Amino acid sequence: MKRVFLLIAWLACVLASSFAPADEGMWLYNAFPKDKVKTQYGFEPAQDWLDHLRLSSVRFNNGGSGSFVSPDGLTFTNHHVGAVCIQELSTGGKDYMKSGFYARSQAEEAKCPDLELNQLLGIEDVTAKVNAAVKPEMSTAESGQAQRAAMSGIEKECVASTGLRCDVITLYSGKVYHLYKYKKYTDVRLVFAPEFDSAFFGGDPDNFTYPRYDLDITFFRVYENGKPAHIGNYLQWSATGVKDDELVFVSGNPGSTGRLLTMAQLEFLRTVDYPARLATYKRRIAALQKFAAESKENARIAKEDIFRYQNSQKAVTGYLGELNDSAFIAKKAAEETVLKAAFASSAEQNAGRDPWKAIASSMQMYNENYLLLSYIERLRGFDSNLARNARDLVRVAEEKTKPNAQRLREYRDSNLPSLEQRLFSTAPVYKSLEIVKLTDSLTQMDEELSSDTEAGMKVLNFRPPWEVAEELIDFTKLQDVAVRRQLYEGGQAAIEASKDPLIVLMRNIDPDAREVRKRYDDEIDAVERREGARINSARFGQSGFTEPPDATFTLRLSYGAVHGYTEKGRQVPYFTTIGGAFQHAAAHGNQPPYQLPPSWMKAKAKLNLSTPLNFVSTADIIGGNSGSPTVNQAGEVVGIIFDGNLQSLPWNFAYSDEVARAVSVDARGILEALRKIYGADALARELVGGTNATASPPAKQ
Repeated sequence: MKRVFLLIAWLACVLASSFAPADEGMWLYNAFPKDKVKTQYGFEPAQDWLDHLRLSSVRFNNGGSGSFVSPDGLTFTNHHVGAVCIQELSTGGKDYMKSGFYARSQAEEAKCPDLELNQLLGIEDVTAKVNAAVKPEMSTAESGQAQRAAMSGIEKECVASTGLRCDVITLYSGKVYHLYKYKKYTDVRLVFAPEFDSAFFGGDPDNFTYPRYDLDITFFRVYENGKPAHIGNYLQWSATGVKDDELVFVSGNPGSTGRLLTMAQLEFLRTVDYPARLATYKRRIAALQKFAAESKENARIAKEDIFRYQNSQKAVTGYLGELNDSAFIAKKAAEETVLKAAFASSAEQNAGRDPWKAIASSMQMYNENYLLLSYIERLRGFDSNLARNARDLVRVAEEKTKPNAQRLREYRDSNLPSLEQRLFSTAPVYKSLEIVKLTDSLTQMDEELSSDTEAGMKVLNFRPPWEVAEELIDFTKLQDVAVRRQLYEGGQAAIEASKDPLIVLMRNIDPDAREVRKRYDDEIDAVERREGARINSARFGQSGFTEPPDATFTLRLSYGAVHGYTEKGRQVPYFTTIGGAFQHAAAHGNQPPYQLPPSWMKAKAKLNLSTPLNFVSTADIIGGNSGSPTVNQAGEVVGIIFDGNLQSLPWNFAYSDEVARAVSVDARGILEALRKIYGADALARELVGGTNATASPPAKQ
């Protein structure tokens, strides 16, 4: 027995040294390792420093991060986070993705149709409240239902008492539950965006690579009651930028990671989920590129979808590559062996169940239901914004007839305002693009599920997918906001009476979708929560929560050093310059995707070409961190995260700082471009001086 414990202790030491590099961690703001940072870098963030950075950070609900950078509501993020709004505003023959956008006065700032920004005001531990709903005699499915009901109840009570957006967040697979309280901003207006060619210079070939030369930024302003919001906490702009080996912090909303998953969960991703996703991305990209090649207008309206799929394809390819690496899998297996030994000597062992076997069984169940869950419930077979609106209208009408605690989580009372904003968005709908996407997704579903299955019969009934897609999109009226609002406000009676083809379709398949959804909630999600919580009880039973939870698209704080790296014997410097962008373009014949826009070429003579444009650091990030402010010890903006190199993609499962890096746009490059390329002097002055220099003058009395 003594030899066993010595082996466990030895393995623990080995794993600690190999799995916890110095700068690892997407840390909770209410559990930030201040002492660790002080030991490593000689700087200890004070609580008011942390509070200020938290309150200066925002979440873009379309999947990114950002921050306030002036007291007058000025907010900045990446161009690729703001691209949906930029494209939605490109109507009436205008193409702001191509030409860029700059509002020279407050009156010219353009309102985004459906963008929501969240500012995290407070965090409350509600673990005891959620777990109090679970009774000893309950089955796993009943426990999961009780927890979901308790979460919805806590959120509803929070909204009623505070007027804020309130979300209960599951951490450590269900070991911990935190209530996040957000102030919402739904009047968000575009202030500045560069051209796509400068924001995404190098295109897909350079995506997830370094060196980079991108001006991947966009500025918005949040409004309240028709006026720019007064912001008490915002980030000052650094006058000096960063230097080599400098400590920096990244405040953002990483989407999801799998660092605490079991081997069975990783194996499911490796053999089932990731290959299926990659197959989907490949065919969508091909269909959209074919559509885009037919006309300039098609290329314009498909550009954002193509980028989104290409970005996802590259990211998931990197994730899958790590899961296929035998050395990585061996390390994870050794880590799990240590954890199982710790579990065997913990109080959780008394429950009599092996949590790893239970989760492995749930993964088998997941595999068996994956196709129906993906294509019918999660709408992989219905890649259409109009189809998603139809699903929401059908579902919300039924869900609103139930008590809040019994609803599907996405239709709980606390989430309805955000749902309504999406449903009633005035964003343009392009039916030609909808038909292309729906045709390809229906074709894929027919290949995977077969049209002679019960669900397939309800959708295709042996008809060709293109014919069904054209009929559904041509004859639906859901592109009209007034129609969507009428159906929403009419409730179940309006939905049941509707003859709109997309409403009829979603109404017909909803029983099948709900059935597989319930199976997932009760037999997969509930098991992962219950058994994952037990595993994490053993993981942190003695040391406490010294390891951050996996990412949940909620605010986290990372830190690291600005530092270059060596790749294949070549030293890669920590920064690139504006001059380097011109050299990179010339090296590729100034041809797309390496073609700088005319504004850059015209301004070249007056630019300081040695101005840093992009830089890298060891800060721990993942998808969702796009747009996160990079700040120095003074809490000043020195850059903005927009990418990681290819070597950073394995950070989804394990952090390493040997060659993996986060990539930021440099604050100095941003100012240089605003002033000398775009003539946005007022915006630059607002960043440096902190006042709204673009505001309209007061009206004459």
